[in-house]
Amino acid sequence: MKNITLRVDEQALAAARRYAAERNATVNSLVREFLRGIGEREDRARKARKRLRELSRGSRARVGTRSWNRDDLHGR
Repeated sequence: MKNITLRVDEQALAAARRYAAERNATVNSLVREFLRGIGEREDRARKARKRLRELSRGSRARVGTRSWNRDDLHGR
């Protein structure tokens, strides 16, 4: 595991410490879980986009000609 240094204003750190204490956790563990969650969500989104592209390429559906314009979309 790597160590990082963060600069946080005192009020934000105090609030984070209270939040962590209420959950029997540490600020360090909260930050670690937050960063892990970002990576996991991004990985899931990447896999979902890849799967959608695969499904789209394999689809036999065809889209007809466009019959609307900008004004139609905006109710003008």
